[in-house]
Amino acid sequence: MTKVAAPTSPKKRSLMESGPLRRALRAAGHHLAPVVQVGKEGVSEPVLRALDRALLDHELVKVKIGSESPEDRFAVAAALAAGAGARLAQILGRTVLVYRRHPKKPRFEPGPAAPPPPQRRRGE
Repeated sequence: MTKVAAPTSPKKRSLMESGPLRRALRAAGHHLAPVVQVGKEGVSEPVLRALDRALLDHELVKVKIGSESPEDRFAVAAALAAGAGARLAQILGRTVLVYRRHPKKPRFEPGPAAPPPPQRRRGE
């Protein structure tokens, strides 16, 4: 297997590493509708709270960046990821796909092995 050089563009460096997880996230995110929107206030505290809540509910969230946003789309994407403690799976136009592994029920990454349920004996 050949090694791929690290991206030199800061825009590419902001995305999570390529691999099966990123491909699965991009495939799953294709059909999602934007849940969070960034408007003329930019990345504000209410936007970060909404993103945090959406990530807890869905684990993978599509964010729409409005054209009136004061920052460019790459700065907004970096601020969203840093503010929510998440990773960027994709930046496509003014739409950003944000991922944060669910703490209890992860859908895309295998979680820690749960202990098997206790065995019941017949007659108990």
